[in-house]
Order: sequence, then structure tokens, then C-alpha cells
Amino acid sequence: MYKYKYIFLLLIGFALVSCKKEATYHFKEGKVFGTFYHFVYEYPEGEDLQVEIMQKLKEFDFSLSTYNPESVISKVNDNDSSVVLDDYFITCFKTSEQIAQITDGAFDWTVAPLANAWGFGFKNKLEPEDIPVDSLLMVVGYQKVKLQGGKVIKEDPRIMFDASAIAKGYGVDIVADYLESKGIVNYMVEIGGEIRAKGNSNKNRPWRVGIDQPIDDPSSLSRQIQDVMELENGALATSGNYRQFYIKDGKKYAHTIDPRLGYPVQHSLLSASVVAPTCMKADAYATAFMVLGLEKSIEIVKNDPELEAYFIYTDEEGALATYISEKLNAKILK
Repeated sequence: MYKYKYIFLLLIGFALVSCKKEATYHFKEGKVFGTFYHFVYEYPEGEDLQVEIMQKLKEFDFSLSTYNPESVISKVNDNDSSVVLDDYFITCFKTSEQIAQITDGAFDWTVAPLANAWGFGFKNKLEPEDIPVDSLLMVVGYQKVKLQGGKVIKEDPRIMFDASAIAKGYGVDIVADYLESKGIVNYMVEIGGEIRAKGNSNKNRPWRVGIDQPIDDPSSLSRQIQDVMELENGALATSGNYRQFYIKDGKKYAHTIDPRLGYPVQHSLLSASVVAPTCMKADAYATAFMVLGLEKSIEIVKNDPELEAYFIYTDEEGALATYISEKLNAKILK
């Protein structure tokens, strides 16, 4: 009898194993936040998480999109007293404040009035010669806003927020965290060039991602890879002035605005690629480093064990040069 009972239990075990769906890699792509996304993750065959993922991104966009007049951030910008702050906005506020303090205001999401005036925001573009920089600086500054009692308190009602330098990275984290909540250990999430990855790719090796050469190319059609690195458990974000810019009377105006001075930055640093535990952090620091320039950025990276960086800049002779932090250099494919 015990023999038959043992065989019966074995048969149940085999049945359970045979019913378990084999894991496979799912590849998803499309448009979101005005850009393109690519998601790859290992999950049981025939089970699709795309509907849930897109719903989460829709909720996220409803919080931080300045192009949606009904979003949380738009209502805060319009001083709508009825607005209820959600977790997305509050997390963005606190993280932005923290990085602003560390970078001495080089990252500052109250830069919206300046970004708008220079033509890189969500409204009210002016001609460069007509921009009242000194007046706009009066309504820019992370020290002029605070969270209190679930509300945003502004020193001046004209202060506005722009999450464009942190939201894509944050959106990547929203998707990555959701995948991890489903027990997924192998995935790559990319939105508009910002990436977070974990585990191995479908080729059974760490994910490989490219670092672009800083070639002026607003259309993104002439992309050339500077280096390829392995990204096994972390996030990568890049900021540079070679994609978003315009030419006016022969002068180039790039999208990175120094919130402290009020003007587009002009220095030797051409692009900043940052590796961090979260894409939100990597995204914000990449922007801050483009404002700070090479030397100060290297100093911050060396003082933060969570950060790695790949900087491309022009040397004193005008040639392209690179700075790669030690830990990141070990991940570059030779």
C-alpha cells in the first residue's frame, strides 16, 4: 500500500511540474510620454503584463505630465487649492529637493519658467533677446518651495515645476519595481534612452547597453555608439546637449538650463552618463552634471559610492576625451 501511495504522490508531482508554464522572454515596444519604450522580461509563456504596466504608466503620467492640464503637477503649477498630492508627486518632490541640495541647485525642478522662456518647456517660448532672465530667476529656486500638511507652499505663486529631467527615469523605476513585485529577476526597461536592468538577457549574459557619441542630431537618426557596457543590476541615464537644441542667428541654444544663472549651459562637458541604483537618481544626476561641468561632477561621483559616471568632453585642444569612473570602467566591453 505504501508503494502505491508513493507512486501516487510522484504522479501528482509530475502533473504539477507539467502544468507549470515555461518561462520565456517577452519583448514589448511602443510609445509613451512622447517617446519610445522597450521592455524585455522573463515571465511564463502566454502570460502578459503589458496591460498592467501601461495602466501604471498612465497613472504616473496623470501625476507628473505638464502637458496634461488635469495632472497633479499642472494643478500645483496653477495654484489649484483643491489638488490632492499623490505618492508620485511627493516622491518626486523629496528626491528633487535632496539632489538639489547635494548639487548646490544645479538640479532644480522649479526651473520651469526659465525652460519655458528658452523654448524647452511646456509653454511661453520667447526669443532669446527678449528673455527677462533676472525677473525669471526671482521665481526659480528649490529653497522657495516646501511640502507642508500635504500641500506645496510657494514663496511666490508664479513658481512652477517641470519634472522632465527626472520623470523618464522615475517612469522606468515604476515599471521595473512592478516587474520585481511579480517575482521577475531578469528584465530590461528602457524609456527614451533611460534604462534599468537586472539579471541576464535572453542571451544568458548581463544586459549590454550602448553609450552614445555626442553628435549633434535632433532627429536621433545618426546615432553612433561610443562604448558598450554591461548593466547587470542598476540604472543608466544620459544627458547631453546634442539632441535637444535649436540654432538662432547662428548661435546654438541647448536644452540644459543652469537654474542658478538662468542661461543654457556652455562648457566642455558634452554628455554625462550616470549609473545608479534607480533610474530616477541617474536621470536627475545626469542633468545636474551637465549644469555643473566636468570637475565638480567628478567630485560628486567620487563622494557617492552609489554613483558611477561616463563623461565625454572636449579637452584643451578641442578633441573628444572621456572620464570613466573606476567601477564603471570595469563594465566596459573591451
